Amino acid sequence: MEDAYARSVAEVLDFFGVDPNKGLSDSQVVLNAKIHGKNVLPEEKRTPFWKLVLKQFDDLLVKILIAAAIVSFILALVNGETGLTAFLEPFVILLILAANAAVGVITETNAERALEELRAYQADIATVLRNGCFSILPATDLVPGDIVEVCVGSKVPADMRMIEMLSDQLRVDQAILTGESFSVEKELKSTTAINAVYQDKTNILFSGTVVVAGRARAVVVGVGANTAMGSIRDSMLQTDDEATPLKKKLDEFGTFLAKVIAGICVLVWIVNIGHFHDPSHGGFLRGAIHYFKIAVALAVAAIPEGLPAVVTTCLALGTKRMARLNAIVRSLPSVETLGCTTVICSDKTGTLTTNMMSVSKICVVHSFHHHPMIAEYNVSGTTYAPEGIIFDSSGIQLEFPAQLPCLLHVAMCSALCNESVLQYNPDKGNYEKIGESTEVALRALAEKVGIPGFDSMPSALHVLSKHERASYCNHYWENQFKKVSILEFSRDRKMMSVLCSRKLTEIMFSKGAPESIISRCSNILCNDDGSTVPLSAAIRDEIESRFHSFAGKETLRCLALAMKQMPMGLQSLSFDDEKDLTFIGLVGMLDPPREEVRNAMLSCMTAGIRVIVVTGDNKSTAESLCRKIGAFDHLEDFVGRSYTASEFEELPALQQTLALQRMALFTRVEPAHKRMLVEALQNQNEVVAMTGDGVNDAPALKKADIGIAMGSGTAVAKSASDMVLADDNFASIVAAVAEGRAIYNNTKQFIRYMISSNIGEVVCIFVAAVLGIPDTLAPVQLLWVNLVTDGLPATAIGFNKQDSDVMKAKPRKVNEAVVSGWLFFRYLVIGAYVGLATVAGFVWWFVYSDSGPKLPYNELMNFDSCSTRETTYPCSIFEDKHPSTVSMTVLVVVEMFNALNNLSENQSLFVVPPWSNLWLVGSIILTMMFHMLILYVHPLSVLFSVTPLSWAEWTVVLYLSFPVIIIDEILKFFSRNSNGIRLRFRFRRPDLLPKRELRDNAHLCNRFILSAVGVPSNCIDPHHHLKSRIQKC
Repeated sequence: MEDAYARSVAEVLDFFGVDPNKGLSDSQVVLNAKIHGKNVLPEEKRTPFWKLVLKQFDDLLVKILIAAAIVSFILALVNGETGLTAFLEPFVILLILAANAAVGVITETNAERALEELRAYQADIATVLRNGCFSILPATDLVPGDIVEVCVGSKVPADMRMIEMLSDQLRVDQAILTGESFSVEKELKSTTAINAVYQDKTNILFSGTVVVAGRARAVVVGVGANTAMGSIRDSMLQTDDEATPLKKKLDEFGTFLAKVIAGICVLVWIVNIGHFHDPSHGGFLRGAIHYFKIAVALAVAAIPEGLPAVVTTCLALGTKRMARLNAIVRSLPSVETLGCTTVICSDKTGTLTTNMMSVSKICVVHSFHHHPMIAEYNVSGTTYAPEGIIFDSSGIQLEFPAQLPCLLHVAMCSALCNESVLQYNPDKGNYEKIGESTEVALRALAEKVGIPGFDSMPSALHVLSKHERASYCNHYWENQFKKVSILEFSRDRKMMSVLCSRKLTEIMFSKGAPESIISRCSNILCNDDGSTVPLSAAIRDEIESRFHSFAGKETLRCLALAMKQMPMGLQSLSFDDEKDLTFIGLVGMLDPPREEVRNAMLSCMTAGIRVIVVTGDNKSTAESLCRKIGAFDHLEDFVGRSYTASEFEELPALQQTLALQRMALFTRVEPAHKRMLVEALQNQNEVVAMTGDGVNDAPALKKADIGIAMGSGTAVAKSASDMVLADDNFASIVAAVAEGRAIYNNTKQFIRYMISSNIGEVVCIFVAAVLGIPDTLAPVQLLWVNLVTDGLPATAIGFNKQDSDVMKAKPRKVNEAVVSGWLFFRYLVIGAYVGLATVAGFVWWFVYSDSGPKLPYNELMNFDSCSTRETTYPCSIFEDKHPSTVSMTVLVVVEMFNALNNLSENQSLFVVPPWSNLWLVGSIILTMMFHMLILYVHPLSVLFSVTPLSWAEWTVVLYLSFPVIIIDEILKFFSRNSNGIRLRFRFRRPDLLPKRELRDNAHLCNRFILSAVGVPSNCIDPHHHLKSRIQKC
């Protein structure tokens, strides 16, 4: 029954055909169970493990690598190669791909856990009326129409409509569902609200919420998937994981690179068709196979095999650094996503606030005869911890608050007229509540006021253990007074009273809504001398004025405290006793904002990140909190920036789009609204981070580009998120964003480093093939360079220090290419030099080296016809390992120098010296040691087809390698000056870049044009021509 909240009790009972005094019969239970099923959240279909594994290989670069590995293996077998050499290259490639697949599978498995943990919020048992008898049954056996009784501490077992109140009131904590700060009072009457949200359905008890006060009966109206919890589950199932911005750009770059590789491989093969007949190959077919091997080597050279591993390693290093900032990363790619976040949708309760009600203001009557008549006190402390200071109106700290009569009686009343418990949890290391948040706030206030008669008490209290300190002062008052009788809170009185006895004195303490308490008071307690005087009209007006200021302008939740001397020996209270009270004081409390949130929000604004506060609370409370934070001081008011969910839904589509661009506050929201907000922002090309801690936040956390859960939040929220804040602190998000930006910058640097290195390898092989000289590098040597020599420095680049102005720049655009424009030209130049230097080293050994044959250049170009003509040198000279060793060493050393170029994108090495990243220096030293190892250790030199080099050969290697630094310094100089900008446009050719980026820009322009002329957003189809789209609408 979907509209039970709008129906009367009689209508709901008639709908299910149930007698409220007897419950369902056995036959009705069986029938309803067949129709509606069990009261459990159904298990979702799991993705088979083998599908998860295969999904990780669904990438074009990965497929090309696998193909290259297989072809390389087959060609090795065709040529009769056996042993380690034949298997090394394909084995290493497949090993890297397997490692990356494992990371992907683990990430996706974690995401499915959120749905399992949602079941933990279902109740285990329920007290059910059937066949006229109450019995305790498993909650899974409930069916619609069952009559269920709930009381304090009960977890609601299903969605139920209230039918009978068995106490003065029933209050339910439904924060996990709605995020509301306070418990909600439930009632029997039907709801008349149009488009009612969960907060409006005050006669419905929602599955998984907890009763905190009272006792009542209700009829089950929804079970299993047809509950509020069920709708959250369905929303999570409908959410598909989006690829991160970096993943999208790498995929686009991979597609672009794959096409280039395929083109170059085919070109090399075609260019050398004339050489297929060369006698050295032993026939046309063998010649074709030989040059096919060169094409495969070219593919291996062009694809950065270590790129997936290095990206994963760099992100993992980032997660370690972020853990120190209290940000626990659950999904590696989310580290980088933080760097381009443009909007943070922050939950209010528990993220911007402490989610712990605290008394912040006290108002008492200072003196009847002297001014000021009213005294106000401010109370520090934003948690349940019994730690805080009381200040007077001029900001001076009170050394001994309990020496002031009104504050002493405020503490007394707060401790005695109270049914809650405040305790310390040593496992979690924090103070916890049992009962109403407002009552626990009064307990904490009593601790802050302290105990009278001991001048050293404030300092003495610090000696106590945290367990003893939690309620030490409260226990003191409970030991001093004996509770005799209690009048529970009721809706009509809006107050509660407790009769206490101490040393033959009977005192009644009362607390409640200020309007109820003040109207029952005839006297006041004065704070200056402790006297009791009659309450005059002037003082009443002044107290009421302060109350309206607290509740209105400051949006504090206010309670008034009072007392009354009762006759000696009185054993019970009646409602008639609640009159002629003596007014003690007024307390104002709130869910306080975290102290560090203001600066964190200002940092977001500086970084170009917009913050939208999202909450289930009402509009005025949320707006007041935003003002208290201080981060919205630049806004004159919240007109056009603050919307309730229902207000936003009523806006036309075009106005919704405009509202989203200015929105700063979104209130009275349900879980579906949060998810809708994330989707709407994503449709405007925003990169959205969503924070939350409750079950209600899970769908939005899963849908957002990066979901951020609170460490103290529910297990469901944590499992649905990409990142968990261990300290629940919004400020930690800002620190994590800065780290995410730094990680992206470093990721970009090492990607560019690896790409420029690979361009060098491609140029080397391509030039050698075009010139017709022998193969400069063997495939196994290329693999060694790509994995070991490129991998270590590239990983170390991930340790580059964060720029000091990283949070002063605007977020990068999602469609910003990793390598494009002027930078693409820069790395093309560097890559070309790397390749030419490698070929030059090879040619030098044959033509100029004293230890070489000193051949004429023409002889080198005609090496393949050596066996068919007479020469002054043996043909075996072309099989010498020295030239390829020189080439390989030049390639290794030039790439080490190129790694130093990547300490900064545009800054000179004189500004960012090598020792600014000692990890990179260490990796270069380690890489060179590895290279020496394969040169000078015999078994390894045989495996990699290399030989030891002489000092003269090392000198030439250094001469050929070092100029790469000079070339890049020149290019950096242009980048830092306007010429670099001019060249960036000149060399930004569409055919050099992924076409999707250009297409996306065109779609954005078309969307803007259509929106400007008033075309509804649902008419905008990106796959149709602009003119046809306008005609369609």
